[in-house]
Amino acid sequence: MSKSITLQKLTELVGGTLSDGNPESVITGLNSIVEATTGDVTFLGNARYLPALKTTRASVALVPEDLDATQVQEGLALIRHKNPTLAFSYVIRFFCPPATEFVPGVHATATVAADVVFDPQKVSIGPHAVIESGAQLGDGCAIHAGVYIGRNVKLGVCCVIHANAVIKEYCILGERVILHSGSVIGSDGFGYELVQGRHQKIDQVGIVQIDDDVEIGSCTTIDRARFGRTWIGEGCKIDNLVQIGHNCTLGKHCIIVSQTGISGSTRLGRYVTMGGQVGVAGHLEIGDKVMFFAKSGVTKSILEAGAYTGYPARPLMEGRKMLSLPAKIPDLLERVRALEKKLAALEGGTVHS
Repeated sequence: MSKSITLQKLTELVGGTLSDGNPESVITGLNSIVEATTGDVTFLGNARYLPALKTTRASVALVPEDLDATQVQEGLALIRHKNPTLAFSYVIRFFCPPATEFVPGVHATATVAADVVFDPQKVSIGPHAVIESGAQLGDGCAIHAGVYIGRNVKLGVCCVIHANAVIKEYCILGERVILHSGSVIGSDGFGYELVQGRHQKIDQVGIVQIDDDVEIGSCTTIDRARFGRTWIGEGCKIDNLVQIGHNCTLGKHCIIVSQTGISGSTRLGRYVTMGGQVGVAGHLEIGDKVMFFAKSGVTKSILEAGAYTGYPARPLMEGRKMLSLPAKIPDLLERVRALEKKLAALEGGTVHS
């Protein structure tokens, strides 16, 4: 069934301030600034889309509190909010209910060991899921189709494990952890010793510990420790296709974007951000509130908060300067060749004289 909400109720829902709009107007949907039509609510979460507020067909836009009303088209209602992107998430929840409804119980095709500790009336286990002996599932957990949960794994309350994710033996997940499809928690760390010309595997007997409110994207892998633990701190958000090596530690509320690789035994502080395709060497220390731009190569410990870029990663302005230098090489080569020709001409003139 479609939903609708008055502009006044929408303003109250997001906790904003209504300006330039009729409180009794009815809003029936949501969309982007470019694609919105009459009856839709949209939002301005990035300043680069500001010009689109002059042409959008939306009925109302969530905007920053200090936005100049002359920057939007006449007649567009505005709900001012200190964080329009966050406010729009409340709108999404109103208009778009969760894709999968929580239905407690164990599907007939699931395989659950007899000694698994859980309440079937408070846990949902989907088709063909496998849960091994000794596992513990907190109330409210949703285990989707094809999930594998190994021996003695512990899940806190309200975890969501999406289809075909894997949690290997002895790993520990806190409360409200979300694992997306294809992620693997607790695979062996990458450890070998060269013995008589052959790579000999080193046993990896530690665990992965994931604290409360962590979300891990599809096809991300987090290796178990060689001994001890690989530890993902509270509130970390990890994108798709990320690799975190054995014995790494991520402090609270880190953001790790797709295709980043963090080598073994590296320790991150709190609120560290890594853009896409960042590469981090092993056994390093990264301080609190350090930010690496996309494709940075981190080859040494960095403890001072701030933004870094380049390979090797340097403070932002220095790194950008270094990244710009290769583009100047063709021009420099032309100038060198021109100087060589002038020098050759001069030398030739001296010989003739």
